[in-house]
Formats: sequence, C-alpha cells, structure tokens
Amino acid sequence: MSSIKRYRDAAVVIFLLAVPFFFLRANMRRPENLNAMDRALLRVSAPIEFAASSVSRGLSNLFSDYVYLVDVKKDNERLSYDNARLRENVHRAEQAQVENRELRRLLQLREATPGDTVSAQVVGKDLTEFFRTTRIVLDRGSRNIRPHMPVISPDGVVGTVLHVSGDAVDVQLAVDAQFGIDVEDERTHARGFVRGTGDPARYGCKVEMVDSRDEIELGDLMVTSGKGKWFPKGLPVARVTKVVRKELGRDQEVEALPTVNFSRLDAVLILVTPPGEEGAPPDATAKNAQKGR
Repeated sequence: MSSIKRYRDAAVVIFLLAVPFFFLRANMRRPENLNAMDRALLRVSAPIEFAASSVSRGLSNLFSDYVYLVDVKKDNERLSYDNARLRENVHRAEQAQVENRELRRLLQLREATPGDTVSAQVVGKDLTEFFRTTRIVLDRGSRNIRPHMPVISPDGVVGTVLHVSGDAVDVQLAVDAQFGIDVEDERTHARGFVRGTGDPARYGCKVEMVDSRDEIELGDLMVTSGKGKWFPKGLPVARVTKVVRKELGRDQEVEALPTVNFSRLDAVLILVTPPGEEGAPPDATAKNAQKGR
C-alpha cells in the first residue's frame, strides 16, 4: 500500500507540473503552429485565464481606489482646514472694516459736534423678554462725566447719562418714558417734543405738542431743535411713522421710530460741555418748549 501511495503521489506531482507546462507551451506557440491538443488546452484555459485576469484587475483597482481615497481624504481635510482658516480671516477682515467705518463716522461726528466730547464703549446692556435694549452701560473714559450729560452716536440721539458708578456709566435711552427732548421737523421746521414710550416690545416714541396747523408727514425726520441749550441743533432723533391730524386747537397725534438702533450700539460720544447751559435736565427742556409756545 505504501508503494502504491508513493506512485500515486508522484503521479499527482508530475501531473500538476505537466499541466502548467502544457498550458504555457500552448500559449507561447504561434497560432499557425498549434496542434489539436494545444487548441484544446487553450479552449479550456481561456475562461480560467479570463476569470483570473478579472479578479486580478478588480483587486488592483480596489487597492488603487483605496490608496486614492486615502490621499483624497487627507487632501479634503487639509482643504477644509485651509477653507475654515480663510473664512475666519475674511470674517475678521470684514469685522475690522465695519469697526473702522463706525470709528470714522464717530470721529466725523466728534469733529462736527460743538463742545468737548468723550468717546465711550458700550460694555453692558439690559434686555427685555423681547430682546429690546432698555439701558446701556458705558466704560467711563473720563472723570468729568456727570448725570444729565447728552449721549449721541453717528445715527443720532442715544439718551443721557443717568448716573455714574465707579468706572461704569448708566445711560437712559431716548425710548425711555422718562426721556424727552425738544425737536423740529427737518423739512418744515414744525416744532414738537419727542418722548419715549417705554414699550418693552419695540423701540418707539411719541412726538408731543405738534400744533394742528403744522405740516408733518410720514417719513419726516425729527431733529434736535437746539432749544433748551441741551443737545446741539440738527441731531437726528426719530422718523415719523404715524400722523393723526386733529381739529384746530388740538395737538396732532404723531408716532415715530428712533433713528438709533440701540441693540447694535458699540461706541458713543458723551457731550461733556454741551452748548449753552451745561447738562440741562429734560424736564427743564420741556418747560422751555412749553414757554416758547
């Protein structure tokens, strides 16, 4: 049995060595030199070679795709990082541009405003449940700041200094119900008195004491009149949004929207030495306006 097994193993080895030899021999011969056995071997080996070639190509493509995707992933990560960094740089540049523009406007306002002014940054805000600013806090840039001093911005009247505590300055806004200022219509010079509504849901104010004979229309800009020697003349205060005309002898009902967006305030000017009487309170201004009428 052992000799038969040896012969069988030898025959299997010879067969396994001979088969590739004959296949290789058939594939290396010229077509015109092929005999019947070679053509039979080629017919048998063709599907096997095709299958092996297909598998080989598939594995090669899979490996190439994997290597390619690894490189693409690395490139994408690098590009994403560069893109995020560039977006951040663009955002900073745009922010710096906006800040420079606002600072230029503030500088122009400072040069155009009579009297001494002090610039201050907004460092705090009180908000309502409707995200409306009811009070702002400034950093104290000067020891000369006192209550009732006017606070302005390039967009117009902000309010007045309410009180000073340490290095913080609380500002009463122009939309506060306790704030009032003498104004005139920029177009017709009709006189009135702007007072804040104190509405927590929206920024609004009323223009009081507007004579029924005076001409005021929607969109008219109300500016400081300079009366009362409190705020300089010609500063924007509010723009008219509603006019209800009354019969002769009764004041018109006028509503307006402040020109200043208090939610976006970043920097303001405080008038340390306003024209005329320094720091005249709003009640005195109202009384002067009533006397003038």
